[in-house]
Amino acid sequence: MAQKFNSQGFLLRFIFALVLVYVTYNPMGFSYYHWAKDVLIGDGTFLSPPFALVSITLLIGWTIYLRATFRSLGGFGLLLALAFFAILIWWLVDLGLLGINNVSVFSYIVLFLIAAVLAVGMSWSHIRRRLSGQADMDDVDE
Repeated sequence: MAQKFNSQGFLLRFIFALVLVYVTYNPMGFSYYHWAKDVLIGDGTFLSPPFALVSITLLIGWTIYLRATFRSLGGFGLLLALAFFAILIWWLVDLGLLGINNVSVFSYIVLFLIAAVLAVGMSWSHIRRRLSGQADMDDVDE
């Protein structure tokens, strides 16, 4: 029997999405992107088992989140979700609450919203079922 979906379930999906996004890239310079850049381009270190393990783990995480998001929202729904959050950013800039001059803050907000889209995608089947009462084909024994 599947557990009932609630705000804690969404929050957990959102926290994992935040970790996935911010571990992959963040403006502070402590991310997989910066590590990979150093390993592959720069400082003379070579590919190592920890780097390979983290690479595969992140690839698994991104595959799970992107596949679930695309399956639940579809291409058009994903476009709508991204457009929704892009308009929110635009509105904050237009109101003067967010300056595009500070690239670091802007990057954190964009990454936060990418995690929000992933969390909504992971949760959308549950949300849609609650709103509409319609079950998905994937809902078995409910």
